Amino acid sequence: MNRVFPIHQITENMQQLLMQEITSHNREEIIVELQEKIEKRGKLLESIAPPYSEEEEKLGRTVVHMNQHIEKQMQQLFTALKNEMKQVQQQKKSTTSYVNPYKSVQNTDGMFLDKKK
Repeated sequence: MNRVFPIHQITENMQQLLMQEITSHNREEIIVELQEKIEKRGKLLESIAPPYSEEEEKLGRTVVHMNQHIEKQMQQLFTALKNEMKQVQQQKKSTTSYVNPYKSVQNTDGMFLDKKK
């Protein structure tokens, strides 16, 4: 029986999961599902050992190739998430400065201080 086939199936599912449109609404679900698949695949990878048949080697090469695409897609997802987090932080900062524009001003220019007692 082919020991690499379940790994190939999980990798294929991961690739299909990342191919669908990822929005801010479904991103968390996709990341959780992807993380589960990565853990499951990791356990399967630990359980197989050489020698491999020709068919297993061929499937292994396709898994490696698919994995490269998956890594690129995950990197793009991570970059988009980082950019969105930066944008949210900037919006918070902008909102705070709009609500209280003089909060960060530390200048006492034009103010009279009576130092006599």
